[in-house]
Amino acid sequence: MSEPARPYAPPPWLGAALLTLLACQVGLLWMHGTMLERQHGELLGLRQDIQELAESLDEMDQGGEQGSSLPRPSRHRIHRHPPVARVRWQENEGEGGVRKELSDQRKSEKDAVAKARDVRDKLSIEENIRKADEKAKLEAAHRSYQPLIWIGMGLAILAMWGRSWLRNRG
Repeated sequence: MSEPARPYAPPPWLGAALLTLLACQVGLLWMHGTMLERQHGELLGLRQDIQELAESLDEMDQGGEQGSSLPRPSRHRIHRHPPVARVRWQENEGEGGVRKELSDQRKSEKDAVAKARDVRDKLSIEENIRKADEKAKLEAAHRSYQPLIWIGMGLAILAMWGRSWLRNRG
């Protein structure tokens, strides 16, 4: 006669495998969260740097203190008003050298903008180098683990094939 059908019972290793996979998933989520937090901090730092640069450029446009070394973060929009009305008033008053002052001010503004762009380009280049280094390290880590993953998958397939062969054989 035929053997009675055994009820399906999950393999004993399935629970341990699921717990391991869940632990790995939690670890990956934690790593992802820390990377997002670090990115957020870097973005906040960049935002603060841009605000400080905008504030210092705004102070230079308005003829503020040239010697202030502590820039403040801007808490308002930057409104640029052309100095045309002031220049006409000063010319009507008869003050000499206004044009020279304006040309000097414009030259210093252009120099400041050129310096700021140069610094931004240097920071951008350094940031790109840092990102490329991080990407290369990440790819190297992936390449170091990839053969182990393939070997593990191959062994798992081989084990399943061997198990099915043993079951069919006897």
